[in-house]
Amino acid sequence: MGYYGFMQSIVAEKRDILGKKVRNLRKQGFLPAAVYGGGKNAEAISVKEADFMKLWKSAGESTVVELDVGNDRKNVLIHDVDIDPIKDKPIHVDFYAVDMTKKIHVDVALEFIGESEAVKSGGVLVKVFHSLKVEALPKDLPHTISVDISALKSLEDSIKVKDLALPAKVKALDGPDETVVLVETPRVEEEVKAEETPSLESIEVVSKKPKAGEEEEAAEETPKKEK
Repeated sequence: MGYYGFMQSIVAEKRDILGKKVRNLRKQGFLPAAVYGGGKNAEAISVKEADFMKLWKSAGESTVVELDVGNDRKNVLIHDVDIDPIKDKPIHVDFYAVDMTKKIHVDVALEFIGESEAVKSGGVLVKVFHSLKVEALPKDLPHTISVDISALKSLEDSIKVKDLALPAKVKALDGPDETVVLVETPRVEEEVKAEETPSLESIEVVSKKPKAGEEEEAAEETPKKEK
């Protein structure tokens, strides 16, 4: 992984290994990946896992990075990362090639900053959005969008999409009146009444009388005590 100008980059190799055989790649420290977009067919590639983890941590999924495949350099976004649910590690990555002259739609992660007086007073902070869908040229995409919760002074206060401070060249695509985060009044758990234990006197014992013709069968089936 390196930098060209101010853009982060990662080196990839073309990949011929497909299907279940990609397990061998992972054992060697590589991640199977694919790059698509830009009007071209998807291309199977692989990247070093260690390099990708550093890039993913610093760039996220809304910052354009440079993907170097041999002599071919592409401007891409980390578009989709498949995670192993047991090991909690990436097992496959999709890169999306972008045209730097055309606006694109991307989900940008929200970063909640500051302290809320309402929360300090006992309110419950409810994060409705964790990312915001925006439109912008690839070079203008922010890494994250800050949400300053210090604006939440009282219980039931909220911050809506229209309240967010977005970069000048970034347009929010989510509705302006949609709630991003709010403070709720703490809910008090209702006391559950213990069920009354019925007394023995209140229990009615109902015996089933044998129907006509069953008395003799019951008598025959009942063993007699030997004298």
